[in-house]
Amino acid sequence: MDEIVRTVKALQVSDKQGAIPAGWPHNELIGDRVIIPPATSEKDAKKRMEEHECYDWWFCHKELKK
Repeated sequence: MDEIVRTVKALQVSDKQGAIPAGWPHNELIGDRVIIPPATSEKDAKKRMEEHECYDWWFCHKELKK
C-alpha cells in the first residue's frame, strides 16, 4: 500500500512541477527535488544554469514546492 501511495504522490507532483527521479523522494543524487524539463534553446539553457542547480545544461533540478 505504501508504494501505491508514493506512486500516486509522485505522479501528482510530476504533473504540476516537473519530472521525478527514480527512487523519489529518496533519490541518492538529488533527494526529493524535481527535475526541470530540458531547455529548448541555447538562451534557455544558459538561463537555467544561472537560476537552478545543474549538473550540466541538460540536467537541472529545483526544490519541491510544498
